[in-house]
Amino acid sequence: MQERVTIGLVQWHAVPGEPATNLERALTLVAEAASRGAELVVLPELWASGYDAPRLGSIVASAAEPVPGPRSDALAAAAREHGIWLFAGSVPEPADGTTYNTTLVLDPSGEIVARHRKAHLYRATAEDAVFAAGSEATVFDTEPFGRIGMATCFDGDHAAYARALRERGARVVVMPAAYEAGAERWWELLHPAHALANGQWWITVNQAGGEGAAAMFGRSRVIAPDGTIVCEAARHDAGGPAVVTCTVDLAAGIADADEHNAALWTDTRPELY
Repeated sequence: MQERVTIGLVQWHAVPGEPATNLERALTLVAEAASRGAELVVLPELWASGYDAPRLGSIVASAAEPVPGPRSDALAAAAREHGIWLFAGSVPEPADGTTYNTTLVLDPSGEIVARHRKAHLYRATAEDAVFAAGSEATVFDTEPFGRIGMATCFDGDHAAYARALRERGARVVVMPAAYEAGAERWWELLHPAHALANGQWWITVNQAGGEGAAAMFGRSRVIAPDGTIVCEAARHDAGGPAVVTCTVDLAAGIADADEHNAALWTDTRPELY
């Protein structure tokens, strides 16, 4: 595992129903993160379609595109141009006669090395009426960062899912999100707790903007395996799109967790659960 990595958190408010505009903005912000030295760049959930619950079905339909396709080709070109690992947020992916909320991961050569279809659909905003649920807890191996687990927004709110990623060997979890202001307390507490309980780095990137209770608050984060917030982007009301970079020692954080907190995952009694 590479000792030190510079992570780029990219948050902004995607325009609902404007996929071409959103792609242009995404590529611009990816380039900005790379120019600041980011080696691993993460985008938020459903940045291509935007997230507007009352018309989620129509805006998702307007942005749905197969993978591979023109949008994933543009993302691949960006990963190659900048020589980065691009965790390209989630996009609407039509497949198998339905639509999935799919997160793509591209390596520095532009190859799609992983895709995660969101498995826990948030019924409060009728995601289950728009998307089909994925059926896997996605983990994959990388040379520089070790084994990575993927979660998309509501996936990452479930302690059992976080533990499943840990049991599959994931010591880094990447979570794109479109998290609304009404659930900000969940964001505040859940993911640091998962990081501590499972000895994992959590990288959570949220959309940022909108109005009222449906506004998405930003606060994209890198959380260490002891639950410490290592870096955090601004709240959305602090101003427009944000690119935040921070450099962390992944191996040291994991080693520290294994030394001090391993009882949380080694002294379990699964026969009771």
